[in-house]
Amino acid sequence: MSKASGAIRQEGSKAHFIILIVVIIVAGLSQGLLLPVLSIFIEQMGVSSSINGLNAAVMYIGSFAMTLVAERILGAVGFKKLIISGLIIVMIPLMLFPLIPDLRLWFLLRFLVGIGDSALHYSTQLWVLLVTPAASRGRNISIYGMSYGIGFSIGPLGIKLLGYGQVVPFAILFFLMLIVLLFALKLPDTRPEKIINEGSGTGRYRRSFMLAWYALIPAFLYGYMESGMNSNFPIYGLRIGFSESDISTLLPFVGIGGLLLQLPLGALSDRFGRKRILMISGIVGGLLFMLIPAAGTQFWPTLLLLTIAGGLVGSFFSLGLAYAADILPKSVLPAANVVASFQFNIGSIIGPNLGGIMLGLGAPGGMFWLLGACYLLFGMAGFFFKQNKV
Repeated sequence: MSKASGAIRQEGSKAHFIILIVVIIVAGLSQGLLLPVLSIFIEQMGVSSSINGLNAAVMYIGSFAMTLVAERILGAVGFKKLIISGLIIVMIPLMLFPLIPDLRLWFLLRFLVGIGDSALHYSTQLWVLLVTPAASRGRNISIYGMSYGIGFSIGPLGIKLLGYGQVVPFAILFFLMLIVLLFALKLPDTRPEKIINEGSGTGRYRRSFMLAWYALIPAFLYGYMESGMNSNFPIYGLRIGFSESDISTLLPFVGIGGLLLQLPLGALSDRFGRKRILMISGIVGGLLFMLIPAAGTQFWPTLLLLTIAGGLVGSFFSLGLAYAADILPKSVLPAANVVASFQFNIGSIIGPNLGGIMLGLGAPGGMFWLLGACYLLFGMAGFFFKQNKV
């Protein structure tokens, strides 16, 4: 570890860690708010669900694009500057969404938000991984995942603020991010150490995936679930008969379930193995997602299914990263972090589009059948993954 990175573990380590956690909370908040609120706006414009899903996916196309260059940019500017840049890039579009309701402009604005969010995710999660000792890795990664889940869960409550004006939820998010930006200025100006590794370029990414594909695919599934639920569930709910109030209450429980089970699942993975917990969570969570359409417009059964299913798979991103850190050599861990972000973005692009297609075909429940089947297949795939000795 470089001297700069090591310094974060000293006297200022707790303060810096808290700032990183607050940054990831607002990153989750931005995604949790923008996806459902903008989906409702577009649905009310009379735009087709497939175009609605495509508009939502643009944010993750921006995130995907940022992932391709994030490692090089981080090496050039350092953690602090990348975090601050990410916050600013997300903040700029916030006040333009409600003021200029132009679908074409929203494509560009969502692309920018995706770039900023990706910068925040990549820099904060890699910083936490690099400066956390192995003995406390599970705890810190769980806290990281819970923090994102907190923001993600609170975000949809912004739907309730629309009654005070379309600008209100965006303005509140803008000022919250401005406050976080001021705290981020206190972070140390550090860069990741130069790592001498086997191979270069895409070779490192390919090697990390070959060694730990079962630990990295959860990032894809989490992105699929998160973006698909936030973008498509409001439309699903409106079409089967839920009110906007019901939707704004139900949707956060996907994230709340993740918050409730994040630490217990992390502790169980420490005791029984992360692979086993990922398999069980994927199989049971997938089956529960597939049962949601059967609940129809019954509020409490839907809430219970969303909470438990969301809880079981809500730790997939952080648990997958922890598993990757367990089984990969240090030399390829930064590359694995890029691959995880890459997988998350691919899933996030696919999720709203597949869900939008199912909604467009007149089969609202299909979005849950597909989502559940993906988790079910992942859980069963664990029987075929063998950890390589490295």
